[in-house]
Amino acid sequence: MSPITGGHVIDKGLDESRRAILAAVAPGTSLREGLERILRGHTGGLIVLGYDSTVEQLCTGGFELDVEFSATRLRELAKMDGAIVIDGRDLRILRAAVHLVPDSTIPTDESGTRHRTAQRVSRQSGFPVIAISKSMRIIALYLDGARYVLEESAAILSKANQALATLERYKLRLDEVSGTLSALEIEDLVTVRDMAVVLQRLEMVRRIAGEIEGYVVELGTDGRLLSLQLDELVAGVEEDRAQIVRDYLPATPGRRSREFADVLDQLDDLSAGELIDLGTVAQILGYAGADALDGPVSPRGFRLLTKVPRLPGSIVDRLVGHFGGLQKLLAASIADLQAVGGVGETRARSVREGLSRLAESSILERYV
Repeated sequence: MSPITGGHVIDKGLDESRRAILAAVAPGTSLREGLERILRGHTGGLIVLGYDSTVEQLCTGGFELDVEFSATRLRELAKMDGAIVIDGRDLRILRAAVHLVPDSTIPTDESGTRHRTAQRVSRQSGFPVIAISKSMRIIALYLDGARYVLEESAAILSKANQALATLERYKLRLDEVSGTLSALEIEDLVTVRDMAVVLQRLEMVRRIAGEIEGYVVELGTDGRLLSLQLDELVAGVEEDRAQIVRDYLPATPGRRSREFADVLDQLDDLSAGELIDLGTVAQILGYAGADALDGPVSPRGFRLLTKVPRLPGSIVDRLVGHFGGLQKLLAASIADLQAVGGVGETRARSVREGLSRLAESSILERYV
């Protein structure tokens, strides 16, 4: 199925819909080629990307086609007055030279007739609408009434490269604080502040990566190299974020422990200003109070165990459930490890040696 869905995209959430539509009109797609042909031909255009009973009621005049989409057909049909309606599911041109009559009471902040119509049709139908301005030479996409200007690849790449440079700096800092946390965990000297700093940096890296992912979508075929660089930089970030929450989310006696997924959602919802405050980050995990950041805390061991090669997640869960904390895991002998279900002698040696190597490398990185 085409990224342009055949239903009301507003039901799926604006961000998801925006990315799907931007992918469908990104450089390298046939639809984008058609839009650029219209722009180069110095003619305007109004294109509705979807068709249902609501859109049908908005259409008057014109003629029905129902032909396969092509960039040249789109360009030729745009020479006529009126809008073009495309089936977003099968990418077929259904109608052309159509006069669109949306509800005039729908609010719009646009001034030009074509753009006012595009915004109102988008809001009334729920389908994306594209307006191509002849005078301003821009392609504007309206999704649920919100306006997005489709920029040229060079402009997007410039922004993406700046964001990528920022991500590299933040990732370098993240690696530093993560290494420090590992050493402190080995020595059992972690404070809430140490944990919160790493979680804060992980969240910052994720957000910058999310911005770059948007650029990758907009760039289409021109974003392949950027995508590879991004994947390399953020590899393991999502898992580390999840494991830190699992390591440090306190269990409340007499009450059901706070849900792991709820904490991740609350971290997602933090504003940029709130994320800067370590106290707010710590509070989400359940560490509140004036002196909470300086309080000692011990990890369960999820994060370090996941760094042991070829250790399945189910075994990690059993080991943590059996020993209850990282310090007991570090002190466990091979025989102790074998007492855990699913851990034979070979795997026990692998866990023992893996944790020992992690401990040695973490301490060396911290003090050398």
